[in-house]
Amino acid sequence: MIHTWFECKVRYEKMGENGVSKKVTEPYVFDALSFTEAEARIIEEVSPYISGEFKVTDIKIAKYSEIFFSDEDNADRWFKCKVTFITLDEKSGAEKKSSTNMLVQASGLRDAIQKLDKGMEGCMTDYQISSVIETEILDVYPYSDDEIMEFYFGKEKESEVTND
Repeated sequence: MIHTWFECKVRYEKMGENGVSKKVTEPYVFDALSFTEAEARIIEEVSPYISGEFKVTDIKIAKYSEIFFSDEDNADRWFKCKVTFITLDEKSGAEKKSSTNMLVQASGLRDAIQKLDKGMEGCMTDYQISSVIETEILDVYPYSDDEIMEFYFGKEKESEVTND
């Protein structure tokens, strides 16, 4: 399945630990088919957690070729990794480099590099990690199987019934 990732920012007043409220802008990443759907999804996801008014301040296409998720509890940060693929041009014999961005969920910088390397296992092309930068992204929302079924068939995925 081809993903189109959108980085969405929401602005609202957040109560700090010291009891003082201040305006914050928080980025999230959503898998969506359009800007309109990305906006609808962010509103649906953040509404239960924000009391008071909030505003979607920015939506843009996030050019991530791959996103590596983690089930680990302490992997609560997102790292943008620039990966450069190195290929050999058969006609000229020269090295050709092409870069792409990937997003990795990890607990820290070293963990992000390890998870990226693990995710790249089996890659047939040589690559090098050009940069790893911690982002401010709070969460990433891919489509679930139920959402895909509902989109294509207008209903939730039916669970299988077995006769024992």
